[in-house]
Amino acid sequence: MSESLPDPFAFEPVPSASSRHDGWTPDRQRLFIAALALIGMVSAAARSVGMSRKSAYALLARAGPESSFAAAWRAAQTAGKRNAWSTAIDRALDGVEVPYFYRGIQRGVKRVYNDNLLVAALRVTHGRLGP
Repeated sequence: MSESLPDPFAFEPVPSASSRHDGWTPDRQRLFIAALALIGMVSAAARSVGMSRKSAYALLARAGPESSFAAAWRAAQTAGKRNAWSTAIDRALDGVEVPYFYRGIQRGVKRVYNDNLLVAALRVTHGRLGP
């Protein structure tokens, strides 16, 4: 019999003093953590759920550093940063296909490599194997 590992992004939603439809509802909190796990950037994750970076940090402060929400936030941010780092390395090494046009008609695609992505990813690692 195998036991499953706990979900590092599972948390108890932070209760709200009011039940505003445009506030940090439990669903919006879950979507925020999921977005944070993809991108690793608080401002982008908050914006993706229609909230501000400032209100996200206020929610985190209200939850407290020992809360399950704070633990999910940390895990999601770490996963998101690793995802961004991995994507940057892949794009730098494998390039991306960019269509090219002549006289308004797409004539093909070319593979474009971005050394700046590789340099940025290597700066993040700075002596480590990953972020």
